[in-house]
Amino acid sequence: MEETVVEIEHLKKSFGSNKVLADINLNIKKGENLIVFGKSGSGKSVLIKCLVGLIEPDDGSVVLLGKNISELKIEELNALRKKVGFLFQSAALYDSMTVRENLEFPLRDLKSKSKEEIETLVTEALKNVGLEDAIDKMPSELSGGMRKRVGLARTLILKPEIILYDEPTTGLDPITSKEISKLILDVQKKYNTASIIITHDVECARITSNRMIILKDGISFAEGTFKELSESKDEWVRSFFE
Repeated sequence: MEETVVEIEHLKKSFGSNKVLADINLNIKKGENLIVFGKSGSGKSVLIKCLVGLIEPDDGSVVLLGKNISELKIEELNALRKKVGFLFQSAALYDSMTVRENLEFPLRDLKSKSKEEIETLVTEALKNVGLEDAIDKMPSELSGGMRKRVGLARTLILKPEIILYDEPTTGLDPITSKEISKLILDVQKKYNTASIIITHDVECARITSNRMIILKDGISFAEGTFKELSESKDEWVRSFFE
């Protein structure tokens, strides 16, 4: 039985009178892809920010890789965050750096690595996303899909145990979206990563998900496989798939 790598219990977070997370409970096993659906403002981004300690919840617990993050000192929390990869919606590449320099950036603290070892890591990460030839290009020379791939390569370079994807296919054409979705699946199979994938893209959810949750009114309103939720008797749940 796979170990649980994320365990969230009774998570609550309000901003003033706006109750964003009312009572969230979820867990993720090693090697599992969990899709998070929900309308804009339903708390998807707040959820993953609470998960890595960027936002402090009002109540509840977040256990990440066996550690309760509320009990960690800042140095321990930062060490834990290095085991979590994050693919930003915009890919968040440094425009003034080449692809190579963007990938070297997360490795800057690894004093134990030689220049040759860093070169190998960078090359391997780009090979994993099919972009070895782009190593010396600038981000401005890349298409939207290529930028996402480089962002994913940079995420993979530290071999994270968990990856958080924030709208990985937003702004991409349908063919490129499908390529990115299949890449997410390849990463899961190759590295046995656990992932939380926030998306509105039904096709991305179909390709990548092992399990899905749909947030509504600050709770996990519905949970199940893609097939189960797309065939739900609840009209509101089914509306996400139409």
